[in-house]
Amino acid sequence: MESISLLLNEALSPYQVTLTPSGTKGECLVTLKNRSGAIMVERAFNQAQLADKRQLTDVVDGLHRDVMIAEGRLEPCVIAALRNLARDKVMTVPN
Repeated sequence: MESISLLLNEALSPYQVTLTPSGTKGECLVTLKNRSGAIMVERAFNQAQLADKRQLTDVVDGLHRDVMIAEGRLEPCVIAALRNLARDKVMTVPN
């Protein structure tokens, strides 16, 4: 768990990352704080998501997105629009 914490701290710098066990099924609460100590994002993840490299990459990407939304640098509607655009491109691929 300590190595995962170090990886998350490095990937999500300058935010301070804290991992706290929570729940009865091995969940882990990930908390990101800014330099002044204010909580920017708190999310619960399954330990398996943090142990698998591919899933950990998805976790980091999601936390980056959540921080950008929390800071007002990205609007949730923009994310939805980008997802719809990507989905439309996949559906219109010529044979």
